[in-house]
Amino acid sequence: MQFAFKTSPQNTTWDAMLPIWQTADDIDVFESGWTFDHFYPIFSDSTGPCLEGWITLTALAQATARLRVGVLVTGIHYRHPAVLANMAAALDVISHGRLELGIGAGWNEEESGAYGIELGTVKERFDRFEEACEVLTSLLTKESTTFDGTYYQLKDARNEPKGPQQPHPPICIGGSGEKRTLPITAKYADHWNFVGGTPEEFAHKRDVLHARCADIGRDPKEIRLSAHVRLGEDRDYAKVVAEAGALGTEGLDLAIIYLPPPYDPAVLEPLAEAIRDSGLQTAAS
Repeated sequence: MQFAFKTSPQNTTWDAMLPIWQTADDIDVFESGWTFDHFYPIFSDSTGPCLEGWITLTALAQATARLRVGVLVTGIHYRHPAVLANMAAALDVISHGRLELGIGAGWNEEESGAYGIELGTVKERFDRFEEACEVLTSLLTKESTTFDGTYYQLKDARNEPKGPQQPHPPICIGGSGEKRTLPITAKYADHWNFVGGTPEEFAHKRDVLHARCADIGRDPKEIRLSAHVRLGEDRDYAKVVAEAGALGTEGLDLAIIYLPPPYDPAVLEPLAEAIRDSGLQTAAS
């Protein structure tokens, strides 16, 4: 098992986030760092401050040298997939091949409605998401892309330069829906993120994903499995490690530890020490 951290750029400041990432970059326990893609704070006061995720991630990539970086996950309806493909290729170049491309169908009705960005019905969201996955994959790998879909139309579209990661940055799809998300994940993703839940819930969703892989003849081992694990304000590092370990017994590859605001880089070394002491990282490598 590997370990990562996540700092949502909400209810915080740039000056508070930056030291977290710079400190973590020097602690080899942490494989990657993640932001999110919202314009309003979620699960809190939505009128609070929230930094845009991709701009923030680009700056954090420049402020670090080792960590892999990603947005967990990008709401696909916020940006045309051709625009997102160019963004991803550019950040992969700028970060020297450290980008993880996190994407999802989108869900936030409040911010979508406020900005006049069409979210649509659940079916429409996933129909659009599946088209976007095809468009993204093509633009990140092929010399040119022509696509005639319900939501997107491209004609001889190019995306240059492409990033150093081949065939493209790893695509991480977040979500647990059995009817649409997991089949799309089986087809397009290199990494699946389980938003959170019990080990039993994770195991069930894992089995569904593996079944969808079998449906299309794909080896499920090609898809990395991650989940959020939350560090509480009480800074109970042992609890976080225990939760990660329980998920690890069900096949988790990457535990992404959601850090609580206000952000304090002092939490990172004790957290890393608890991970080292647990033996989880060594035993799984």
